[in-house]
Amino acid sequence: MSENLNNVAPLDNFDWDAYAEGDLYSKESKQKLTESYDSTLSKISDKEVVTGTVTSMNKREVVVNIGFKSDGVVSMNEFRYNPDLKVGDEVEVYIESQEDKNGQLILSHKSARATRAWERVNAAMENNEIIKGYIKCRTKGGMIVDVFGIEAFLPGSQIDVKPIRDYDMFVDKTMEFKVVKINPEYKNVVVSHKALIEEELEQQKKEIISHLEKGQVLEGVVKNITSYGVFVDLGGVDGLIHITDLSWGRIQHPDEVVALDEKINVVILDFDNDRKRIALGLKQLSPHPWDSLDDTIKVGNIVKGKVVVMADYGAFVEIAPGVEGLIHVSEMSWTQHLHSAQDFLKVGDEVEAVILSLDREDRKMSLGMKQLKPDPWENIETRYPIGSQHSATVRNFTNFGAFVEVEDGVEGLIHISDLSWTKKIKHPSEITEIGANIEVQVLDIDKENRRLSLGHKQLEENPWDVFETIFTVGSVHEGTIVEVLEKGAVIALPYGVEGFATPKHLVKEDGSQAVVEEKLDFKVIEFNKDAKRIIVSHSRTFEDEQNEKNAANRKAKRQTKKNETEVNSAPALEKTTLGDIEELAALKEKLDNQATAKKAKENKKAAEEKANATEIESEVEPTADVETENEAPKEDAAE
Repeated sequence: MSENLNNVAPLDNFDWDAYAEGDLYSKESKQKLTESYDSTLSKISDKEVVTGTVTSMNKREVVVNIGFKSDGVVSMNEFRYNPDLKVGDEVEVYIESQEDKNGQLILSHKSARATRAWERVNAAMENNEIIKGYIKCRTKGGMIVDVFGIEAFLPGSQIDVKPIRDYDMFVDKTMEFKVVKINPEYKNVVVSHKALIEEELEQQKKEIISHLEKGQVLEGVVKNITSYGVFVDLGGVDGLIHITDLSWGRIQHPDEVVALDEKINVVILDFDNDRKRIALGLKQLSPHPWDSLDDTIKVGNIVKGKVVVMADYGAFVEIAPGVEGLIHVSEMSWTQHLHSAQDFLKVGDEVEAVILSLDREDRKMSLGMKQLKPDPWENIETRYPIGSQHSATVRNFTNFGAFVEVEDGVEGLIHISDLSWTKKIKHPSEITEIGANIEVQVLDIDKENRRLSLGHKQLEENPWDVFETIFTVGSVHEGTIVEVLEKGAVIALPYGVEGFATPKHLVKEDGSQAVVEEKLDFKVIEFNKDAKRIIVSHSRTFEDEQNEKNAANRKAKRQTKKNETEVNSAPALEKTTLGDIEELAALKEKLDNQATAKKAKENKKAAEEKANATEIESEVEPTADVETENEAPKEDAAE
């Protein structure tokens, strides 16, 4: 044994330090052992879905082995959907974290189901796959469906091809669906059961439509009623009866004729192979009412009916089921101020009317109501002779006058120029108002066109005959400026008459311009009785006086100048003609001397004659001969 001990040699790589600490493995051995151990474990990563085995479970937790170094624990609540879960079952789990702060593996079965479900839902939509889902409950507008653990929405319109009135009957049922919409952002899924039915019906439609013919009569079931028509199930394919094809008479809503789920016979009016639309008719299965209309009905007959439709232009009256006539608004009353048929009738009214026209071929009839009353224009000349006076009601205004009604159906026009003798009327509303009574006089009658020409001012005497004597040209009157226009001003003169003054005639004596509401004196410069026009001027009231003074001064100056000119006119003209200034002065001086000498001679001779006459009178009585002799010297003297 000693020999054996002597032959033992120490290991070169023995780690005495590790041995002293109690670690029997070298670093290399420990590393190899660790690698060998890790190779027996599954390689996993966070946020991954893996399959594990249930190793144990209680009321609160389920322990799942996924082949990792530790088992994971999942809440029993996540397996509530699967009450048959037992030890040994394989389940999918989602790795939330490989190791929490306590070294525990964190798993989630619910997240695994959701992740797998989204993958399967997307695949189902891409592949147009049919999937099964469990309808959990009802919600607003539809149902909530559990599909692979995801809550999907089933709209009410996608449950069936026909409208569903009771949604609760589908709760707790498992049905087949197609995924029609996915919103990844909001994690929303929309499914449809109707899409599956439509695919089946599409094949049936092709088969049914291939055998359809226009005019064919089929039996169907009323599937849906809308305001515009009725949808009828023809055994896998739907057709529409438009509201106008339900009845020959007018109806307000289709439910007046048919009811839901009612079996009816319909006729095929038209169909579209491409769009799979079928137009059906119900009224076409019965004769048209116009075809059975009594032959005794003719123009001029009085008929009774009910108003079924109103329009602005008239009313449609049903005199028999499916037979209607139109009463135009102009045929409702003799009065002419009706603007719309609604002013006279309404739907549902029972009326009597006269047949004005009848076209059985085109199935048209026109009716009249006013013809049941006498025409007020028939003897218009007798009841409203020219010159007669009446009371009327104002119905309407225009810029050129007012339309008035003297009785129902008899209207006339008062032209704006026939409203007042004195006022300048711009619009009839200045004199009267709509609905007011006004006195009128008949001026003219147009029976053919049913028109009366009326006047209001003619009820009074024409004041312009008197104004002609008051507002003579040159007369001055006080007036008030009531309105200033671009071309002048309107002046209120006495007796309610108005005048007009242009801007240049509104200048005051101080040079300023007259303004509104100012009272001034105005002179009449023009009076036109026919045109009823008075032109006045304020400026003329002071300008004419000044002009008269200036004219008098100018006349006096002209007279003075004329006197001077008479004395000197001839010589002055002659000398001016000669053009010699010096000779003109000499001639003037010579003429002055001659005039002075002549005047002195005449004065001397007159004195002598006076002295001789005095002597003769004192000596004897004058006789004819003496007078003759005495006159001779006067003639000589004059010569």
